[in-house]
Amino acid sequence: MLPKENLDDRTFEDLVAECILRIPRYCPEWTDFNPSDPGITLVELFAWLTDQMLMRFNKVPRRNYITFLELLGIKLQPPAPAQTDVSFYLTQPDTYPYSIPQGTEIGTERTETEPAIIFSTEEDLLIGQPEIIHFLTAETLEDTPNLLRDRFTNQWIQENDGEWGGEEQSLFNEQPEVGNCFYLVLNPTQPLAGNAIAITFKGASATPTGIDPQHPPRIWSAWNGQEWRSILLREEDDYTGGFSFNDALEDGDTIPTGEVIVHLPQNLPATDFQGYQGYWLRCAYTEPIESQGIYRQTPKIIALNSNSMGGTVSARQSFLIRNELLAISDGRPGQSFCLQNVPVLERRRDEHILVTPAGSPPEIWTEVRDFANSLPGDRHYTIDSLTGTVEFGPLIQEPSRHVRETKFRATQTQLPVLGNYSTRLVGDIDGTLEKQYGSIPPKGAEIRMGCYRTGGGRQGNIESGTLKILKSAIPYISRVTNYQPARGGSDPESLNQAMLRAPQILRTRDRAVTKEDFEVLTLKAGGGSIARTLCLPVETAGTVSVLVIPEGERNNLIEGLSPEALVLTPSLRQQTLNYLNERKLLGVRILLREPNYVGVAVTASIGLEPMYQNDRAEDMIRQQLKLVLYKFLNPLTGGIEGKGWKFGRPVYISDIIALFQKIAGVRYIGEVIMNSYYKQNDVWVRYPEEPRQVIDPGNYGLICSWSEYPNPGHTIHFLTE
Repeated sequence: MLPKENLDDRTFEDLVAECILRIPRYCPEWTDFNPSDPGITLVELFAWLTDQMLMRFNKVPRRNYITFLELLGIKLQPPAPAQTDVSFYLTQPDTYPYSIPQGTEIGTERTETEPAIIFSTEEDLLIGQPEIIHFLTAETLEDTPNLLRDRFTNQWIQENDGEWGGEEQSLFNEQPEVGNCFYLVLNPTQPLAGNAIAITFKGASATPTGIDPQHPPRIWSAWNGQEWRSILLREEDDYTGGFSFNDALEDGDTIPTGEVIVHLPQNLPATDFQGYQGYWLRCAYTEPIESQGIYRQTPKIIALNSNSMGGTVSARQSFLIRNELLAISDGRPGQSFCLQNVPVLERRRDEHILVTPAGSPPEIWTEVRDFANSLPGDRHYTIDSLTGTVEFGPLIQEPSRHVRETKFRATQTQLPVLGNYSTRLVGDIDGTLEKQYGSIPPKGAEIRMGCYRTGGGRQGNIESGTLKILKSAIPYISRVTNYQPARGGSDPESLNQAMLRAPQILRTRDRAVTKEDFEVLTLKAGGGSIARTLCLPVETAGTVSVLVIPEGERNNLIEGLSPEALVLTPSLRQQTLNYLNERKLLGVRILLREPNYVGVAVTASIGLEPMYQNDRAEDMIRQQLKLVLYKFLNPLTGGIEGKGWKFGRPVYISDIIALFQKIAGVRYIGEVIMNSYYKQNDVWVRYPEEPRQVIDPGNYGLICSWSEYPNPGHTIHFLTE
């Protein structure tokens, strides 16, 4: 049942108190307010009558509207679980491939005030032993490699431990040029999807490369069947320093050695390019930016090897409960029971109720949305995800006259009679018939929930690096972590949100036809994991493009909200497409895209009121100014209305000045400059032009701000008189 609110919540005591407060104004000569006074008695009488009227008034019209929603079958949506990728690192297991089963639980650290937040893996993770079978180089960067040079054949030999070695080999041209790249092809017989592998390079004699070892101008990627996806999660995972072997040379190693730890995509098909079959990895020399430097000489290596480190798998905030006993059936229709843990997450195929009659094997029953189409022999039940209430089919009394008329019309038009009515007639010929919707668990049968998951909510939107504790007992795991923050968690739907959703449901009727239909249904498909959508104008006939912004952290804006936290994950993309494909018109192709994010960094000089010119006040105001900037320049909470920065809207210096003028303690505003950042080759770089008065994200682009390399965030200076 939907919760119902009062339109007027004044009580009898409130009405009496309000009347007594008005007496001195309208009747100053009345001074006796004791309960024995006849006037007070009349006040209490009319307050009682008014209270009765309010009680009836509260039943309409809002309560009628809510009841109408119940008749439509609208229920409050349960919370959505947050999702992230979890990386497991292994010691050396006995055999490969090594399996980490689905449902493995990982949690955050429990504190004195907050319980641990549990995540469970979504699928099995198989970790194989990688083997490099081809080492190829190319002069140009192409999506489909064409001109390749084989570096193994007749030049290197493979040792028993899998290491390839031989004479010096150049990774790029002798005079390196942007676009030079090399490919590593891995053995396709091993299950390497989602694996973390370490590629070990042994360098030749020391040759200065000229690049910054901390931020080398190269990019690692892997072919996922559609595109080259970045596979180097962190720069510190490249222990070769961009093949400069800086650390090894400082340690005095004769043969400088370093490894690069890469995380392969979870979708990693074996591909054949130019007759070379396997899993394709690529390292390319990219256009240098800022202080990265250039490769003055090509890096050279004399040996190459690969080893397994672990793997990455998708996980959701959920806790699995198995084999929960609900009750013993009493054989009556309409039985209902409650699960012990709520809310209940969306059920999978293996999550269902088992009914075990006395002396018989367990029976699998099927969950349905409602019993409207359930026949008496159908083993159906419903679950309210928010309250955990499990209900079995009810026995409904229906007027016999309506039943006879339905049957008569069916015989006249040769239409099948819908439903299956019992033959028991209650009362006279114009009485009622009893119809059973769905089967009834037999008396004495044991009712169990085989398994289900609970969890969800905004508390699951945790930051990166917080999933550290392995809750399941699995050998050979040395550590576990999440490199990306968990996003997509949302709280249960409120009554007001359900009331706003109802007109949309009545308008679209669950079909995607107009621009607004696609936006509404895309939000609904995310189940709370999608914050905003925008359907773009049709450019190609039969193709509909929808911009999607996943749900992210709205409250913790100390360092802003990076676009990396708003990535449309493959699982959310597939979930949304599956939902929309069932509701689109025949022949329509749907494309889900991410907006073109443009980062903004503000540098401002502020003059403070004299009373605020001290270190403590300056620190507080600096923090406050940064917070309002991060909140204002934000895809989820930004803009004038605070509902997210509008698609395509530029940001002006005047916007920043108007924002600062609202902060207490700000006396005047000096120079305000803005720098913009955009993504190039999966790396965020600063726009090369000088600071501008206006930053335009382009058509359907979005402004955002955060504090993470290379974006320095916002800088506030205080002027002194």
